[in-house]
Amino acid sequence: MSIFDSLLGGGAGDNPTVANMAEKLGIDPALAEKAIAALAKAHQAPGDTVETAAGETGLSTTIIRQIMEQIGGEGSLTEFANMLDRDGDGNPLNDVADLAKGFFGKK
Repeated sequence: MSIFDSLLGGGAGDNPTVANMAEKLGIDPALAEKAIAALAKAHQAPGDTVETAAGETGLSTTIIRQIMEQIGGEGSLTEFANMLDRDGDGNPLNDVADLAKGFFGKK
């Protein structure tokens, strides 16, 4: 189970997992995880959250919006960002960036 599955509720009951969300959207699960990380990061940054995440991932704004809806809407992004603050420094942006890099072996 990925960190994002844990944040989504572990796939129990009606809670989505990254894999089934990705399958529903027709994208690779690793790309779905990258999109969730990009959304959490973009939510804390200035500008439009969806457009920023789309620019970072290369996914269309339509897919990014669908992912955001699947994880609970824009309101859930603050919770994701707070939960992703691995080093507890109050700034999840550096942790999300490291997490996203790790998905593609760049860390």
